[in-house]
Amino acid sequence: MDFKLSLQQAVEQAAQALGVNTDAVIQETPSGKSGDYGTPAAFLIAKALRQNPVAVAAQLAERVVLPAGIARAEATGPYLNFYVDAGAFVRRVALEQPVLEVSTGKVIIEHTSVNPNKELHVGHVRNVTLGDSMARIFRAAGYRVEVQNYIDDTGRQAAEAIFAQQHYGLRWDGEQKYDHFMGAGYVRLNADPHKAELEAGIREVIHRLETGELRGEIEQIVTAHLQTCFRLGARYDLLNWESDVVGSGFLERAMNILKASPYTSRPSEGKFAGAFVMDVSPFMPGLEEPKVVLLRSDGTAMYAAKDIGYQFWKFGLFGGMRFRPFGPDPEGQTVWTSHPQGQPDLERRFGHAQEVINVVDSRQEHPQKVVKAALGVAGHPEQEARSIHLSYAFVTYEGQTISGRRGVGVSADEVLDEAERRVTALMTGLKPESLGTPEGDEIVRRLAIGAVRFAMLKSEPTRTIDFRWEQALALQGDTAPYVQYAGVRAANILKRAAGEGYSAAGADWNLITPLELDLAKVVARFSEVVNTAVRIHSPHVVAQYALDLATAFNAWYNHKDESGRNDTKVLESPAGLREARLALVERLRAALEEALELLGIQIPSAM
Repeated sequence: MDFKLSLQQAVEQAAQALGVNTDAVIQETPSGKSGDYGTPAAFLIAKALRQNPVAVAAQLAERVVLPAGIARAEATGPYLNFYVDAGAFVRRVALEQPVLEVSTGKVIIEHTSVNPNKELHVGHVRNVTLGDSMARIFRAAGYRVEVQNYIDDTGRQAAEAIFAQQHYGLRWDGEQKYDHFMGAGYVRLNADPHKAELEAGIREVIHRLETGELRGEIEQIVTAHLQTCFRLGARYDLLNWESDVVGSGFLERAMNILKASPYTSRPSEGKFAGAFVMDVSPFMPGLEEPKVVLLRSDGTAMYAAKDIGYQFWKFGLFGGMRFRPFGPDPEGQTVWTSHPQGQPDLERRFGHAQEVINVVDSRQEHPQKVVKAALGVAGHPEQEARSIHLSYAFVTYEGQTISGRRGVGVSADEVLDEAERRVTALMTGLKPESLGTPEGDEIVRRLAIGAVRFAMLKSEPTRTIDFRWEQALALQGDTAPYVQYAGVRAANILKRAAGEGYSAAGADWNLITPLELDLAKVVARFSEVVNTAVRIHSPHVVAQYALDLATAFNAWYNHKDESGRNDTKVLESPAGLREARLALVERLRAALEEALELLGIQIPSAM
């Protein structure tokens, strides 16, 4: 049930009959213009045939074979416009399941990857929700998806958190969330005016991390991180540890692959003398300095080299890691982890992706481009093209810039707690009888999580977000509660209809009005929206679609005739029209639920 795709195929077949292969773009016609859908394909075809676009549009109108639900095609100047058979169109939208493009292959999505030194802050929530939503969207589109979370267990931040715990004699009371406990010590150390004098002790901890001696400490922090992410609705397949990536020899293997490329060298003189250098100029044109040092002259690796090795492994250019279960997620599915005492991946379960999406903030744009270019340097252009950096901008909180090192900002756990407090306060005024019941608790949870996730996902990832409570929880505007309320309203109509013995059986599609047609056009866009989200690697189009659905439904629900009387009351509609409207409302409610599910948001049972 993708009308634009059906029309696209029909126009392209008509173009082939004229002797031209073309990609036909199908668009909804603007308000006030003739037709329901249209295409400017005649312009491209006319150019190939060296004919007048007006004449070509007329020829297309004669040859196009119309798909079900389309009544006629008409050439309007150089455009080919289509008019739907309103009854057949709405019937098809209401009764057929949306069909997505058939997709194959495996996609790896790496997200979260928060330093294991303190709790997640509100800025990290954007990373988690972006990555988790992309995983949901790609799965819906038919891909096999592997979600990875990279644990930098040998970095300075983790070492400083552990050193602070030891240096200040801090003791965990078992009550405070462990990542918050470690974070307090980390912030204290970075505010200590004598920190520079403590460098030897910090470096000793770094060494102990590198040998794996303190892995248990990091696992406790990671477990606390996962509790927050699980609460947000995120799920993971694999935790990959920095120490295991290094211990598995990924760096050496990647450098050996790159040494065979004509774009790498080890200069004997000049500023790069003795270093192993990669020339990325054919793959990253316009750089002032196109040579990237991967290994210094003393043999030590630059950070980009480690990232390149890891990316090569994700694409299956080599194997080598060992894995074992880490623990269950809230659904009982096993989260796996790399581990030196794990089992080898004999079944090639992990890695070996056709596409890799790294959800990393915009500060890492250049390093991510270098990683992508390295695949081209290594002679793997297909993997280079499908190495994706999902870049996102910063998040501020109520106008305040966040700094984890200085402890400025608000934690993700506090954001979720505050969301639930605020929703509970709203429920106290609207539905106090539900508070304290299992249903009431679930309503609060769904509204709270929905408000936070939607606020992070509704904008293009490259736009800065200023998270503000009044905006996130508003019942009007571009918020989750606005969309969720539309879903609850639609469910209530269906519930009342079922209680009175009505169903979609006996629908007379000839009775539908232009109001239902307008609503059905929005519902019909579901497949197109999912395919677009996959293509542009962003869930914001799904969020916008959910808003469009809610807005279209509310406009239909509240529509009044010329006398000011509501003319879309489903149960008061004439027989036949009543059933058709019920079928459309049921499909709309399902579309709302499906769109929100792609964003990791659920519709509550009541509001």
